[in-house]
Amino acid sequence: MRALVVEDEAQIAAEICAHLTQAGYIVETCADGEEAWSRAGTEDFDGIILDLGLPRLDGLSVVRQLRAAGVTTPILVLTARGTWTERVAGIDAGADDYLPKPFQPEELVARLGAIIRRSTGHTTPTLEAGPLRVDTRRMMTTVNGAPVSLSLLEFRALRYLIHNKGRPVSQFELGEHVYGADQEPGSNALEVLIARLRKKIGGELIETQRGYGYLIRG
Repeated sequence: MRALVVEDEAQIAAEICAHLTQAGYIVETCADGEEAWSRAGTEDFDGIILDLGLPRLDGLSVVRQLRAAGVTTPILVLTARGTWTERVAGIDAGADDYLPKPFQPEELVARLGAIIRRSTGHTTPTLEAGPLRVDTRRMMTTVNGAPVSLSLLEFRALRYLIHNKGRPVSQFELGEHVYGADQEPGSNALEVLIARLRKKIGGELIETQRGYGYLIRG
């Protein structure tokens, strides 16, 4: 999963990035509202963590402009201004959830995961497809009840595919959400990764859509 963290306080941004990375996310950052509006409006993120008190363009304006432009990426709003009126303003602007500062990093990770799941039609952290179960919160995978040990890249690929089960995912899209937009893996790196993943969970669970990409059926 690919997350954009928009926070102008460097220490807070670094702490958020560290916890999200530990939870298996690819994390990218920016520190002002105009860059956030530009990137979130043109790039494919699974979730956005957005501070309201930003330079150049405030967070509420960013949310409003993204929603007006038809961008549906889940947004978790952060702010030091914890009054109920600020919370209502954030939700009314189009944010999916709200977390006042100071916050516990574990709660932030859980809330981000929840709004991403809801955006893809899932209600619990454990996603299933046939004998496959993926606990996205604890980063645990089982097949027919037996635990499967996955590398971080393998888990990222599986989590993205099962989040989007029933929908074919192109190689380009999957690559962005496994390696990040700035990484340039070798031409067959994703194919090798999927081959390793199939070996561990069973080859029939991930289908190849010829000329397009990969699919886990619902």
